[in-house]
Amino acid sequence: MADEERPGAEQYLPGERDLESLRAAAPGCRGCELYRDATQVVFSAGRAGTPLMLVGEQPGDREDVEGAPFVGPAGRILDQALADAGIDRGDVYVTNAVKHFRFRQQGKRRIHEKPAVGNIVACHPWLEAELAAVRPRVVVCLGATAGRSVLGRPVRIGQERGHVQEGSDGRGVLITTHPSALLRLRDDPGWDAAYDAFVSDLSAAARAAESASTPG
Repeated sequence: MADEERPGAEQYLPGERDLESLRAAAPGCRGCELYRDATQVVFSAGRAGTPLMLVGEQPGDREDVEGAPFVGPAGRILDQALADAGIDRGDVYVTNAVKHFRFRQQGKRRIHEKPAVGNIVACHPWLEAELAAVRPRVVVCLGATAGRSVLGRPVRIGQERGHVQEGSDGRGVLITTHPSALLRLRDDPGWDAAYDAFVSDLSAAARAAESASTPG
């Protein structure tokens, strides 16, 4: 992929970096090639000052159509897990590491494709700006793509999940699985254990956020 196809998002960020300004500017981003085929940018849901930020991988097909994060099948699992962890979704900020849907066309269906590292890097200025505007106490990375974007390095879910580690900015970061991974276990005997582990990870993040101070 030629570099000119992924110039990065920095030049498309607004001068004012509050959430309202960021959301207004995001549809104009041409930081990587994904904007060409996606229906629209999918930015975030939530408000500044929430103690928890959840970062996913990228929008899915449903999110791309509706323009909001986690409104499809994986979003329903996330909603239920948050409720079971005692977390009000209105008290979390939800976003993705990559703001446009990457897919391949298969007949009439659009099949999810994992974002390339170049897409993650190109989109990272948006996430940095969101972190600065929201100032969460703890960031929950839903999957390896989110972990790479937040921590700036490859992560291994099996080795790192479930405990709060310190990010480069001193903010707490917790790695867990992406709820879409749970979708693939719906009829599997391991579903209950996997779902319970996911809820436990969210609960651990919430407890850490309660005891942490807001980043300065």
